[in-house]
Amino acid sequence: MLRSIPIKRALLAAAVVTGIAVWQAPAASAAVPLKDITHRYVGSAVAASYLADEADYRAVLTREFDNVTPENEMKWGTVEAVRGQYDWSGADAIVRYAQTHHKTVRGHTLVWHSQLPDWVAALPAAELRRVLRDHITTEVKRYKGKIRAWDVVNELFNEDGTRRDTVFRQKLGDGFVADVFRWAHAADPSATLYINDYNIEGRNPKSDAVYDLVKTLKRQGVPIGGVGVQAHLSIQYGFPGEYRENLARLTKLGVDVAITEADVRIPTPPDAAKLDTQASYFDRLWDGCQAVRRCVEFTTWGFTDRHSWVPAVFPGEGAACLFDENLRPKPAYLRINP
Repeated sequence: MLRSIPIKRALLAAAVVTGIAVWQAPAASAAVPLKDITHRYVGSAVAASYLADEADYRAVLTREFDNVTPENEMKWGTVEAVRGQYDWSGADAIVRYAQTHHKTVRGHTLVWHSQLPDWVAALPAAELRRVLRDHITTEVKRYKGKIRAWDVVNELFNEDGTRRDTVFRQKLGDGFVADVFRWAHAADPSATLYINDYNIEGRNPKSDAVYDLVKTLKRQGVPIGGVGVQAHLSIQYGFPGEYRENLARLTKLGVDVAITEADVRIPTPPDAAKLDTQASYFDRLWDGCQAVRRCVEFTTWGFTDRHSWVPAVFPGEGAACLFDENLRPKPAYLRINP
């Protein structure tokens, strides 16, 4: 799904109050929704409870995005917190919403060391392998034909490019990665299967490790179809170097790339200068994806500051999304979609 890069035709407005520039939130979004200005999928992470309980949240999501990613509802710790007791309610609700509103779904995530039930980590190696295969097969088959792309393996690497010493690696060895892609593909051959990680936006040891792994998996005939670049950024750090070039080199391996969890946190409280910097980061993320032919998706990790994960994890930072708490578009939205 490819479209031309939208023409940037406006800068952001600021009011001057007692000599200090203060951002003025517009009352409504631009006339053209984000999903209609590019041929890439444009998505957001969502929570089933907000979809059910907040009409304004649901309205903006429906208007602006054509892809949804369940924030927690498809993770192992949610769907099978207790062995043999499945809870598909949240995941089912999000998939139903997507089908009703003609949106695609990004499944997130099948294999991750975090939000993993204790009972899984306690299994002996032989049983863990069988349970892992059953988990992947059960979940992927349940949504066969309804999930466009799956984050199969999530956050495999450390910052220095070494592999995380997870329970899966400890008990199953490095070969489990190829296995889980094959199991997921067998369960739904139509879904595009991704490896997904953070801090791999630019060229660095971690993105090099992802590149090398994907290259190896492709040579082995493993059905990996994409690399998910999370893009959790902060204006306190420089924009990732060689971002566009890094996306392009990954696609040269014969896979798609996707921006899967974009947000840009800022030191709180926000002001016009911080929001302008945030807008420039979002704009560079967006334009870099638009410039790479096989960058097929731009998804944000939530779209409103009302529900952002950032303040709880990064004290003193927040306001990381495209819309504020009242669902008004922020400068970052307007920079992408002037």
